[in-house]
Amino acid sequence: MPRTPLIVFAAALALCACAKRTTPPGTAGVCYHVVFERNGTLKYNKLVNAPNLETCAANLEAMRLKFLGMGSSATELLGAYQANFIFVQREGIFTSTSLEGPRYVALVRTGDGRLAIPGAMPQQ
Repeated sequence: MPRTPLIVFAAALALCACAKRTTPPGTAGVCYHVVFERNGTLKYNKLVNAPNLETCAANLEAMRLKFLGMGSSATELLGAYQANFIFVQREGIFTSTSLEGPRYVALVRTGDGRLAIPGAMPQQ
């Protein structure tokens, strides 16, 4: 049995474990709006104090809607709350512990565009 595939897999796994990940600040209760600077760094602008991730996401969604109302073409926003990135997108709100990591659904959009917890929507 050749050991080459096993060695290649182990090497790839080791490289993935060493990859640098961009993580947000872990300040308790602070909701940030995150913007990319020209030099590629991230700037964290304090938006509000929020008791939970859902409240932070709702404030980011309100900010997105205000920007659209003022003529902005940006349909997505990036935020951060307690060591989690928040991705505000057309499809809903997603969260991840790093910019490069997998994103998980936090809130989904209802038929009329409002945000809801995924399990709260009735199944047809």
